[in-house]
Amino acid sequence: MKKILILVAAVFGIALLAGCGSSSSGVQSVGPAAFLTTASQTGTVVVDVRTPSEYAAGHIQGAVNIDVEAPTFDAEIAKLDKAATYAVYCHSGRRSGLATDAMGKAGFTHVFNLTGGIADLQSAGGQVVTS
Repeated sequence: MKKILILVAAVFGIALLAGCGSSSSGVQSVGPAAFLTTASQTGTVVVDVRTPSEYAAGHIQGAVNIDVEAPTFDAEIAKLDKAATYAVYCHSGRRSGLATDAMGKAGFTHVFNLTGGIADLQSAGGQVVTS
């Protein structure tokens, strides 16, 4: 019985630690369906963190382009409202992960990172525009 109680306490402690890490930063990684739901909500700012040429080739309607690999990225996100909701995507999920990590560290509280990228989003029914 003592071993079971120790095991339950250990599992509960790990669960608490895991929950603290993900919620304290304000960043959540989501799949295409959850991303589309969040992106369609009034007030959500959709951010494309790819290069300007990738953005021009096709992006989500209404998305703003802030290139995560540009030297001005930190200055650009510093201009944004940290309390707003942001849905962030890139080509594969790598750059949006870097961008959302930076946003979480900068104090943003409602950030959603699209895992899988824009192709996965299109496969799930997301529309891409070029203008």
